[in-house]
Amino acid sequence: MTTDKRPDTMERIQTKELADKFIAEQVADIRAQVGDKKVLLALSGGVDSSVVAALLIKAIGKQLVCVHVNHGLMRKGESEQVIEVFQNQLDANLIYIDATDRFLSLLENVSEPEKKRKIIGNEFIVVFDEEARKLDSIDFLAQGTIYPDILESDGVKAHHNVGGLPEDMKFELVEPIKLLYKDEVRVVGKALGLPSSMVDRQPFPGPGLGVRCLGAITRDRLHALREADAILREEFEICGLSKTVWQYFVAIPDMKSVGVRNDKRYEGWPAIIRAVNTTDAMTATIEEIPYAVLHKITDRITKEVEGINRVLLDLTPKPVGTIEWE
Repeated sequence: MTTDKRPDTMERIQTKELADKFIAEQVADIRAQVGDKKVLLALSGGVDSSVVAALLIKAIGKQLVCVHVNHGLMRKGESEQVIEVFQNQLDANLIYIDATDRFLSLLENVSEPEKKRKIIGNEFIVVFDEEARKLDSIDFLAQGTIYPDILESDGVKAHHNVGGLPEDMKFELVEPIKLLYKDEVRVVGKALGLPSSMVDRQPFPGPGLGVRCLGAITRDRLHALREADAILREEFEICGLSKTVWQYFVAIPDMKSVGVRNDKRYEGWPAIIRAVNTTDAMTATIEEIPYAVLHKITDRITKEVEGINRVLLDLTPKPVGTIEWE
C-alpha cells in the first residue's frame, strides 16, 4: 500500500484472520522497501507507535532502532511497560532515555498551558534529535501515522514534524498502518501479540500529565497525580467501566484546601475525576459512575496518596468544557 488513499474495496479489519493477512502483506512490503538498511522509530508506548514497532520487529528485527523518551510526564508504569514488552519480550533494539530532570527543570515555574505544551514538544524534538545523530547509517524513519491523520490534514501531512526531527535530517518514511482506522490498529496489535493494556490504551495527550498537573508543575503534585490516576484506572478496570468509557483521568489543580488527618487539620490538593464518552472527540458526554465506585475511589485516593484530601467529579460535557483541563 503506497498511496495515501484507502481503496474503496479495502475491507475493515475486524477479525484476527483479516489482521493476519494485513500483517503478512505489510511484512513483505516493509522488507521490500527497507532491504538490509536501518529504520528509526520514536516509540511512545501509545497504540500506534507500539503496533508499528511490533510490525517492524516482525519484518526486520534488529534493523529497527526504537527510541523511547521518558519525559517524566508518563502515567504510572508506562515507560516500564515499554521496556518490558519491547526489550524483554520482543528483544527490540531499544534505546531508553530518562529525560525527566531535563523536562521538569525547563517546566519549573511555567504555569501558562500553551507555553508548557511548547516546552514539552520542543524538548522532545531536541532529545530525539540528539539520539538520532548518535546513530550511524539510518536511512528510514518509521511513523505511526493512521488514516484519520491523513484525512484531518486533507491528504497532506507535515511528515518532517511528526517524527520530531529537524529539516536537515532526511529520511525515507515507513508508515505501515497509514490506511487503518484506530479500531483496526487495535485488532492488528492484538494479532501481533501485544498486551491489551497497551493495545487498548486510552487516548493520552502528547504533553502527558503535564496538562493534567494544572498550572506550574511541581514534583510532589506530579507524583500525587500519577498515583491518584493509577488508582482511578485500577478501579475502572475492576468494575468494568474501562471497557465502556472512552477516556478517564485525574487532574490536580494548583490550589489547596483544608482537610483532616490523624485528628489534625492540614492542607492538601483536590483530585478531579474526568470520565467522558465520544465518537469523534469534537463533542463528549459525561459517563455516569455508580456512587459505590466513586466512594471506593475517593476512599483509596485520600488514604493512599500523600497530599490529596478531596476528590471532585467533573460533570461538564463538551461543549461547554474541553476534554482536557488545559
